Amino acid sequence: MTIQKRQARIFVALLASMTTAAIILMALGNNPPSAGAFCLSDYYSLVPAEELTASRAAQFQDRWNGIEIYYSGTKAGNIEQLASINGLHPASNINFHFVICNGLGGHDGQIQPTEKWQRQWSVITGPDASGAQGTIRICLIGDDKTSPPTDLQLKRLAELVQKLSRSFNIRQEQICYPSEWR
Repeated sequence: MTIQKRQARIFVALLASMTTAAIILMALGNNPPSAGAFCLSDYYSLVPAEELTASRAAQFQDRWNGIEIYYSGTKAGNIEQLASINGLHPASNINFHFVICNGLGGHDGQIQPTEKWQRQWSVITGPDASGAQGTIRICLIGDDKTSPPTDLQLKRLAELVQKLSRSFNIRQEQICYPSEWR
């Protein structure tokens, strides 16, 4: 008999806690609790990397042979803001294919494909620009010292790099991270 009473009390306590949690969640509505180090509601509201790697121009598997990741060197930004900082108008002149925002200028973890990616154009190479012909350049908003990448930026970067390397058969040794990468 005591085992049954104990099970009944556990069941009632479980039912009460689940009911309380449901009432709290309904009261919050579409306003999830503020994000901690990583918030699934923020992650699931972002466009999947699979969709973002599509482009208006035809994509050929042998077109891209490397990936280069680098920091913007700014604390905040998005495609338009980075273009205006560099005095480039329109934003289609920026020299990378994707931007991953940090929550200051765009949603945290938001991946923005650039016009260069949409048209499948290479980045400009030369003494002032790194990267080689056929290299996909990804810009992480921030820097390693004063504005390091957020957890969501890192997760989305890994997703994007995995999708691109699978789609274009890019080997791990052809992926270049910043020298100060941790």
